[in-house]
Amino acid sequence: MKIGIADTTFARIDMGRIAAEEIRKHASVGLERYVVPGIKDLPVACKKLIEERGCDLVMALGMPGGAEKDKVCAHEASQGLILCQLMTNKHIIEVFVHEDEAGDAKELAWLMEQRTREHAVNAVRLALRPKDLEKLAGTGQRQGFEDVGPARP
Repeated sequence: MKIGIADTTFARIDMGRIAAEEIRKHASVGLERYVVPGIKDLPVACKKLIEERGCDLVMALGMPGGAEKDKVCAHEASQGLILCQLMTNKHIIEVFVHEDEAGDAKELAWLMEQRTREHAVNAVRLALRPKDLEKLAGTGQRQGFEDVGPARP
């Protein structure tokens, strides 16, 4: 089993390093990393990780800025990631943290790390233990901020 990590130089923390560290805590799998300048470069990075480097699942990590044009770019990147999943029949876990989700740089760094770590655990579950995700279905899980819980207790 090999998990790919695609991340960007635009992000304000090293999300790829954090993802690799967290994956290594939970599983013994091969890791491949591919770093690109920005989020719109992530779809091809993910496709290369799958098709050229033999990854079974990929995490796409990025931090769109807070401006409206950044939100448009994030949407375009997300569409590319979905298309890549359909083209390769492999999961790509999109881990985007928008710069305006946090009130300041300290909270942004915390959120980026927390969301990355939680999705890295999800990547391991999806790749190796999908039944673990079944147990969590409908429980209101959120990556980064606090879980909201199920609508029906």
